[in-house]
Amino acid sequence: MENKMFCYQCQETAGCTGCTMAGVCGKKPEVANLQDLLVYVTKGLAVVATRLRNEGKRVDEDINHLITINLFTTITNANFDYDSIAQKIDQTIKVKTIKLKQLDTKEGLPEAALWNGEKSEYDEKAKLVGVLSTENEDIRSLRELITYGLKGLAAYSKHANALLQDNEDVDSFLQEALSKTLDDSLTVDDLVALALETGKYGVYGMALLDGANTSAYGNPEITKVDIGVRNNPGILISGHDLKDLEMLLEQTKGTGVDVYTHSEMLPAHYYPFFKKYDNFVGNYGNAWWKQKEEFASFNGPILMTTNCIVPPADSYKDRLFTTGATGYPGCKHIEGKYGDKKDFSEIIELAKKCEAPTEIEKGEIVGGFAHEQVFALADKVVEAVKSGAIKKFVVMAGCDGRAKSREYYTEFARALPKDVVILTAGCAKYKYNKLNLGDIGGIPRVLDAGQCNDSYSLALIALKLKDVFGLDDINELPIVYNISWYEQKAVIVLLALLHLGVKNIHLGPTLPAFLSPNVAKVLVDNFGIGSITNVDDDIKMFFN
Repeated sequence: MENKMFCYQCQETAGCTGCTMAGVCGKKPEVANLQDLLVYVTKGLAVVATRLRNEGKRVDEDINHLITINLFTTITNANFDYDSIAQKIDQTIKVKTIKLKQLDTKEGLPEAALWNGEKSEYDEKAKLVGVLSTENEDIRSLRELITYGLKGLAAYSKHANALLQDNEDVDSFLQEALSKTLDDSLTVDDLVALALETGKYGVYGMALLDGANTSAYGNPEITKVDIGVRNNPGILISGHDLKDLEMLLEQTKGTGVDVYTHSEMLPAHYYPFFKKYDNFVGNYGNAWWKQKEEFASFNGPILMTTNCIVPPADSYKDRLFTTGATGYPGCKHIEGKYGDKKDFSEIIELAKKCEAPTEIEKGEIVGGFAHEQVFALADKVVEAVKSGAIKKFVVMAGCDGRAKSREYYTEFARALPKDVVILTAGCAKYKYNKLNLGDIGGIPRVLDAGQCNDSYSLALIALKLKDVFGLDDINELPIVYNISWYEQKAVIVLLALLHLGVKNIHLGPTLPAFLSPNVAKVLVDNFGIGSITNVDDDIKMFFN
């Protein structure tokens, strides 16, 4: 069989239809196919775990954690390492084999729950179990929508797990929903309902992570973050995992090595806990897609804690380290179980031998507008709305990306009426968080709640405003939604917003390729999902 692939889980998928010869992200067909096999055997383990629960048997946290880390591993730009993915398949099959023996009956189990092929069979099996193995286009579309939402939910659960926080209800739902993507008896209507239920548990998953982060590090507060550099050698930490950052800061204390955040790690500066570290000095660079030039100029080592790896250039590949779900062939991986102290000494010693970062910009950016901080400003915000100083809010959360079409979001922010405030979270903010958009009565016109998972904060803020203004429907608020998406964590955020009843969300720069025409019609007809057009027309649509 020809060594091809099929993947359409991210916004940049080739031709907005699917990558077939190589991933736009940089993954090779053999890696893409092996990721499909990892998802397949993980679905099989989810089936077994769900049946164990139905038989009244306990499923250990280790099983829950294995399933979430497996799904996280297959998120776009997380893991490009064939051997690492193969090892996860090995482990999953071994665990599944043990758990199968604990079942009262194996009757009716799908092949994914029973398959236990040898490593020599992986490549050929992988070509048979990918996205296109579901023939019906609409069923395939909904199965993938649910699976991608569950990948996003797994990512957020993993971050909470790293802080020793778990939610059995979230894990059991995730596994049951994953197993249902193998159930050929489910209709389109059944799967639409399951997609919306996935959004419900997406809210629970983001609440779990929000509670884990704030209980460990305090509630985010308004913070100015330096975007220049100092003269000390530095370590750049990227991704989303705050526990990894905590361990790195603790180990670099007093070493003369500074720590800088990159991309989605920027909001770590907003948490009170991290402000005690004198060597936690600022943010370097922009969103994930600029890392080839910015990692080269940083000069020191880079630690990737989660997805958003761009295949590294030779100029810094030997300075790139991975941990958690991430991996790239030829880059050193730092191991560590939840609750264990990871050893970052090799990274620190390398940093000491490197030049200080090359400065690429100066100034500062302001963030920290998560739910508790905005609640503290509620009276001021409400008064600005009642007086007419603020006419509308626009939620511009989501992801950034390298496509030229994403310049739309910069121009859209510039063109906004001066009485409109942007609510943002995720790396989408890098399209406009360094623009001089000013403030309204002391309220900045860009309110950054944090990472992509902190879209939960934006939902809480909307619900709070609904109560304050005495409205019956969240859609009566002066809030519009113009969201950019890239990968699977954006999918769970979208499903969560749909579960909360938010309608008329516009997605860009393109609608997901995995939405079949019929499924897209369901979302348009029932929820008002739309696409972006151009800045002038969209400004008129949203604000006239």
